[in-house]
Amino acid sequence: MASLSSSAISNHSLSPNAFVSKKICFFSNQCRALLLPQRSPICRMGFVSGLERKKTSKTNIFASVTDTSVGTSPEKVQLPKGDSWSVHKFGGTCVGSSERINDVAKIILSDESERKFVVVSAMSKVTDMMYDLILKAQSRDETYLAALDAVLVKHRSTAVDLLDGNELGSFLSALNEDISNLKAMLRAIYIAGHATESFTDFVVGHGELWSAQLLASVVRKNGVDCKWMDTREVLIVNPTSSDQVDPDFEKSEKKLEKWYSRNPSKTIIATGFIASTPQDIPTTLKRDGSDFSAAIMGALFKAGQVTIWTDVDGVYSADPRKVSEAVILKTLSYQEAWEMSYFGANVLHPRTIIPVMRYDIPIIIRNVFNLSAPGTKICRSSTTEDEVDQSLESFVRGFATIDNLALVNVEGTGMAGVPGTASAIFSAVKDVGANVIMISQASSEHSVCFAVPEKEVKAVSKALQSRFREALNAGRLSQVQVIPNCSILAAVGQKMASTPGVSATLFNALAKANINVRAIAQGCSEYNITVVLKREDCIRALRAVHSRFYLSRTTIAMGIVGPGLIGATLLDQLRDQAATLKEEFNIDLRVMGITGSRTMLLSETGVDLSRWRELQQEKGERADMEKFVQHVHGNHFIPNTVLVDCTADSVIASHYYGWLRKGIHVVTPNKKANSGPLDQYLKLRALQRQSYTHYFYEATVGAGLPIINTLQGLLETGDKILRIEGIFSGTLSYIFNNLVGRRTFSEVVAEAKQAGFTEPDPRDDLSGTDVCRKVIILARESGLKLELSDIPVESLVPEPLKDSASAEEFMQKLPQFDHDVAKKRQIAEDAGEVLRYVGVVDVVNQKGVVKLQAYKNDHPFAQLSGADNIIAFTTTRYKDQPLIVRGPGAGAEVTAGGVFSDILRLASYLGAPS
Repeated sequence: MASLSSSAISNHSLSPNAFVSKKICFFSNQCRALLLPQRSPICRMGFVSGLERKKTSKTNIFASVTDTSVGTSPEKVQLPKGDSWSVHKFGGTCVGSSERINDVAKIILSDESERKFVVVSAMSKVTDMMYDLILKAQSRDETYLAALDAVLVKHRSTAVDLLDGNELGSFLSALNEDISNLKAMLRAIYIAGHATESFTDFVVGHGELWSAQLLASVVRKNGVDCKWMDTREVLIVNPTSSDQVDPDFEKSEKKLEKWYSRNPSKTIIATGFIASTPQDIPTTLKRDGSDFSAAIMGALFKAGQVTIWTDVDGVYSADPRKVSEAVILKTLSYQEAWEMSYFGANVLHPRTIIPVMRYDIPIIIRNVFNLSAPGTKICRSSTTEDEVDQSLESFVRGFATIDNLALVNVEGTGMAGVPGTASAIFSAVKDVGANVIMISQASSEHSVCFAVPEKEVKAVSKALQSRFREALNAGRLSQVQVIPNCSILAAVGQKMASTPGVSATLFNALAKANINVRAIAQGCSEYNITVVLKREDCIRALRAVHSRFYLSRTTIAMGIVGPGLIGATLLDQLRDQAATLKEEFNIDLRVMGITGSRTMLLSETGVDLSRWRELQQEKGERADMEKFVQHVHGNHFIPNTVLVDCTADSVIASHYYGWLRKGIHVVTPNKKANSGPLDQYLKLRALQRQSYTHYFYEATVGAGLPIINTLQGLLETGDKILRIEGIFSGTLSYIFNNLVGRRTFSEVVAEAKQAGFTEPDPRDDLSGTDVCRKVIILARESGLKLELSDIPVESLVPEPLKDSASAEEFMQKLPQFDHDVAKKRQIAEDAGEVLRYVGVVDVVNQKGVVKLQAYKNDHPFAQLSGADNIIAFTTTRYKDQPLIVRGPGAGAEVTAGGVFSDILRLASYLGAPS
């Protein structure tokens, strides 16, 4: 008994068409193809198995798809073309079950087009099952038989659900015949331990054959005349060297006309994915082949439109899994869809667009599970009347990313002006079969860099090192550098070419998100701008640029440090304002963590601020500042991070420099950083000025009053500060505003403490240290390089009471020293003046002071009430009449409000509408 081996298959050029029955046909001139009605010619050839019968005579193996028409052909029916045809394509998910096939049939029946051509993929996961059959068989794994039975059961049960009577019997008969043929072929592959590409293509194409026949039967069951087409009889394609195929439109058109003359119908259900070579060998259209099938058929019919039915509502402006605010695009141009597809967007394969572009046939992307969604229209121009007045989003239509890339940089002074260097580089890359995604070259020709898939970079690097070994050794090339862990971000839009500032806006958004760009590429057509980034930055970058162009919510990940009086008040203000900020200003302030000195609360999606106190008790963990910062900043789905320090802790303030270097913005009412050692302050401010990372501290001086902002505005507009003088302490303002009549100093201090205006220990206020810190902050903002120790401070704490054991003891003994303040007060009153505790920055003489000062009764400082603060700026512009800022300068509500204002200012800087 003869055995069939891999070499035998190879020697006889055995094609899959030889395996279409239970026997291999070793035929002589008496052998004829069998005609089976309603079956593809590929499945109409009997054969006698060489495994069963030994032949001694020389044999030939029938190895092609043949034209099976015999006898007199029927009267030729002219193929109608044009807008009367509507082409639909349904993917595997759309026909994944009997219920879904019924739904697809309803869509076809509801289409009011005069003629309908429908392309279907295999049922969901069936193509993978078919590939698995090949893998198992060539691995000599006998479970391929059980796997084939699973394929049979899946389609048989689906048919039983959908069909009855003759339609069911006809389909099951064809299905069983196909399974029998596949079993014989897989057995041959099992014995040979190898499957050729054409064998594989033939096997996997059966999924489409079965789904097309099932859908056609369901449509006929609903009373509509319908034919099914095996597109291997019509579509002729030429394989290329790049694992793709090029359609032969001329031959395909002739085949289509011939097929239609034999099978005229106004509704045709056709197989996607599969086709034939010019030699009539079965093949496939490779990746996204069913979409390609629909586009080719649309072009052959010159159809009115091609609708690609999928499981999404249309083409998104960005991957909705990465950018939750991504929007459905109403229209895209062919070029825009092409670019987005190339860069990884789940739109269409670029080659799908080529056939329909020839005849300006629009492609509609629609959701089979949401028929109310209009989808996305891809056509010659993406401009619609509704979009003429749109702003930036009409220029940049979408964003796409490609991950798992490496950047290769070939660099050296010997490259400049040397012809053929680039050719040699990319010739070496081609030789190893690597795919170049992007190329960027400096005009100096000093370096060429390009991106390749990471899995191919080792081979590329090795090839370049080998090709340029002599140049590297001689020093003409300095290096072949590989930068791993990269991603590409592409901005796509047809109108970018005619719109100034698009690139600037893109790079500004990346800079504000603290994203470093490794390489840039842009064609002169300006359909896309491509940047290479660190892989870890890719999602943050995508969200940042999408937010900037589409005004999706400016989302900021927030970490609140210090949920004490001010921090807790801020959290409550954020809670109360969150909905308004989202709805009216597109700002999403998401608190990802709250930490105190002992306990911290972390959240992956954002703390529920309506019950943050309870959550802190229930889910709080031991405080760990490093872990806290990593958690808040490590969320790659949120492009911007801010840490809000609501403490008065110098240890926390010492972290600011490191946070800013990591790209974390800082907002704080904590005075310790700006009033601490001068060298650390200068280092912090220098870093802030050099980067796009922001450091806001308005509340350090005037709580909610715009003191820092006013001072910076004066300086930035060229004004010169001469003197800053003010009442900076709400506590001391209250005390001296209420020190009237016969009231004593200790009595008013006790009243202020009882009202909550002072610190738990009033000496912290009366010492003047807090005012001194505010003075030093303003002095440094004005350009003075002063240390805290350079500012003389008049303390209101009597010297004997500075070392009192407790606040209670201090308050008990304070009345003994009322006469000191009473004496100064009497002197002031005799002169028509009042006492006020002030801080002064004398910029002209480069000094500052904190003291108890007497002012005339008509002076603005004498007019205060309650705990108000007042600050007077004397400048070259405001010399005769100082610029006055006045208002409440103490209390948790106004301080938290000042911090909140800084957070919103940060959001505005990061792209939120103002």
